[in-house]
Amino acid sequence: MTQVSTPTTAASRRTRSALTRRAWMITGLLVVFMLINFADKSVIAFAGVQIQKDLGLTPQQFGMIQSSFFWLFAAGALFFGWLSSKVSIRWLLAGLMLLWVATMVPLTGTVTFGVLVACRLVLGFAEGPAFALANHAVHSWFPPEKRALPSSFVTAGSSLGVLIAAPVLTWIIVRWDWHAAFYLLITVGLVWVVAWILLGRGAPGDAAEPAQATETVVDTVDAPYRTILRTGTVIGIALLMFCSYWSTTLKVSWLPVYLEDGLGYDTLTTGRLVMLPYGLAAVGAIAAGWFSNRLVSRGVSRKVARGYLSAGLIAGAGITMVGFTIVSAGLLQILLVSLAFSLNTAAYGVALTAIADVVQSRKRGMVLGGLGAVSSISGMVAPLVLGFSVGRAADKISGYGTGFLISGILMIVGSAIAVFLVNPERDITVIRKRAEETA
Repeated sequence: MTQVSTPTTAASRRTRSALTRRAWMITGLLVVFMLINFADKSVIAFAGVQIQKDLGLTPQQFGMIQSSFFWLFAAGALFFGWLSSKVSIRWLLAGLMLLWVATMVPLTGTVTFGVLVACRLVLGFAEGPAFALANHAVHSWFPPEKRALPSSFVTAGSSLGVLIAAPVLTWIIVRWDWHAAFYLLITVGLVWVVAWILLGRGAPGDAAEPAQATETVVDTVDAPYRTILRTGTVIGIALLMFCSYWSTTLKVSWLPVYLEDGLGYDTLTTGRLVMLPYGLAAVGAIAAGWFSNRLVSRGVSRKVARGYLSAGLIAGAGITMVGFTIVSAGLLQILLVSLAFSLNTAAYGVALTAIADVVQSRKRGMVLGGLGAVSSISGMVAPLVLGFSVGRAADKISGYGTGFLISGILMIVGSAIAVFLVNPERDITVIRKRAEETA
């Protein structure tokens, strides 16, 4: 007998289909948000050699400029993470983008070392919560078993930002000067603000906006922060984020300079080579998210699908980072460099999805902001470690080698520890039990 759909069932299907399309449209806007975010971060590195010459900076001073971006990164991550439970994510992200734009306006003209540090300091405060809030927003639109893939697309946006920006910004820098690159970034940022204000409303779980997709989202049990923050999953993901962001920071702040100043590639070649790790990171992030979702749908534990997978990717990045410090210059070294600065990025979306598995949506923004704050510690330290390693070495190439060797070992050890901590199924049970006891 043929089953006939009722009007209600057909309407429900159409509603779910429309909500799914809207969820992926929001994901696309957040991908562009992260694209701009990483282009803003990376532009100083693309112009690193010119900036050092124009301002007469030492490697230590340039390392301080790159480090200054992270001095208020933790404060911004925590402040805006807390604010995400009070203010609509629509207006919060728009305000952040406008603040990014404001920090770049002074850099379109002649600047001093102090002005450059101040602008990077404020930009770091405003970009501290960007990755966490973008993932928090996208998690709200999808059920738990489907979150890893859209989260990985958002992560891929970070890599696409530099993948697209590298050739464009380096061409602008070579064609005109490094100040001209900021005009483009300002324009793109303002265009995104208009698009987001018009299209980014109605996030489910957003107390300040009318929910439009709550029927598609399954939330976790609420629990006090003291319970959430003591779970192995949150602690383990914090460790993974610290190790992974160490590599990401070096990629943003020092990789172009290393390729040009340490390995001797010219500016345009450096721009093309920098595209390799970002391209691999974009593809790897999407592939890792798809694979994680696939594992969960087949009944594999989230300890494996989230924890083992993300830790394995970050450990792989550490191993290849150690590798490129001991091989000779050439194709193999460039391949290892590309893997060292891409595998860790591929792990972000999967790792943060483990947080969405165990943390209830009203508190997720604050927890993710806290993870951003933990990551910022490595962001402050990593550029300085490499800067002082290069500045104090007998020659630059050995200085770079020592700095990257230390970084690779740190990532390997941190990932090995995190494997024993991340276990969403166990921690969901713990949170549910504690919530019941509290009730």
